[in-house]
Amino acid sequence: MRILGHGYPAIDVRDARVLITGAGRGIGRSTAQIFADAGAEVAIADVDTAAAEAAAAAIGARAFELDVRVRDQWDKAVAELGRVDILVNNAGVMPAGAFLDEPDAVGRATIDINVWGLIHGMRAVAPGMIARGRGHIVNVASLAGKLPIPGLAVYNASKFAAVGLSAATRLEFAEQGVSVSCVLPSAVRTRLSSGLTLGRGMPTVDPEDVAAAIVQTLQTRKAEVAVPNYLGPLDIALAAAPERAVQLVRKLFDGNRALNPADAGVRAKYEEQVREITD
Repeated sequence: MRILGHGYPAIDVRDARVLITGAGRGIGRSTAQIFADAGAEVAIADVDTAAAEAAAAAIGARAFELDVRVRDQWDKAVAELGRVDILVNNAGVMPAGAFLDEPDAVGRATIDINVWGLIHGMRAVAPGMIARGRGHIVNVASLAGKLPIPGLAVYNASKFAAVGLSAATRLEFAEQGVSVSCVLPSAVRTRLSSGLTLGRGMPTVDPEDVAAAIVQTLQTRKAEVAVPNYLGPLDIALAAAPERAVQLVRKLFDGNRALNPADAGVRAKYEEQVREITD
């Protein structure tokens, strides 16, 4: 078995079986396209069955209905696939608004999808990876997993949790040939950011940029990857800066933008979609 410079066993993408959650659109779909173009066998999973089937048909992949909150659905999908070499935990939601105004059901859904979705996914696929002595898991978090943002408090909590979960499991799995990478995008032009103010000093990227970073982790096996990459040291710099200086930076870059959507109507439609999937 070939071992790469970082110490993990190599995975040939051309023979790899890849499971991607939230792949009916956005980052997940773009990631599926890149893997399919590279010759991987791709499984597109999404709670939106129609979106999953449309995305799968477009690239010749398999589609699975998967609510990442439900462990039984994970086990069923993995059993049908038989083997997962690469897992991309991408599914997520991003409700925005004042912390005290957010309904409990929305907060629970955010934690269940953004955190428990990762936990269920890793527990469903990691044992098989460990048994084979190789595998790679990518957890798509956010720079909001490093930097607190008013108006995204519970989302922040979920992404901080995703970063910590990724770091700890990476240590647990390392000696067993399985790597865990955490990808942390800045603002992404997807449905999750619809109606919010983008730009104005905040780096904004496209789903294809994040997808490229996800696929690249198969080569680098880095613990964390910021998108864009130059933002990587930012969380360290802000953590070390005096609070008044951080507040000034936030003011310059409109740090309260999540509390004041640029298009309240468009944002309200997304928030309603989140409410529709709450228990």
